[in-house]
Amino acid sequence: MPSIFPSEEWLIELKDYINQDEKYAHIARNWEGDLIFHIEPTGALVEPLCFYLDLWHGKCRSIRMVPAGDPTEAAFDLTASYENIVKVLKGKLDPMQAMLTRKLGVKGSMPYMMRNVPTVLEFVRCVQDVTDKVLGD
Repeated sequence: MPSIFPSEEWLIELKDYINQDEKYAHIARNWEGDLIFHIEPTGALVEPLCFYLDLWHGKCRSIRMVPAGDPTEAAFDLTASYENIVKVLKGKLDPMQAMLTRKLGVKGSMPYMMRNVPTVLEFVRCVQDVTDKVLGD
């Protein structure tokens, strides 16, 4: 049974999934960059959430919830409403389109991210796979 998105259990499942996914490992073999996701409350989410992922050469070295006000910095800082994150995870909003239309705010090197679109899309696929059974249609 999958864990509820977003939760610490879900993060652990995501880390395990990424680290076992051979396709992601191959495509993301040159990726070097950690991420912080800020999820703004909308709909079912009543409090802001933040989590950190350390992605390095096709593996997830660490993943954790980040408390509000935590000074953790990362190569990429992503911000979106819960509503828009759910749309991306359900495949109803293209992640690259979300970035370009600022439905998904990104701080960090956009040239690096744009050079690594296949890695970004594979990462999103992994997140969608882990979350799919939780969110349903």
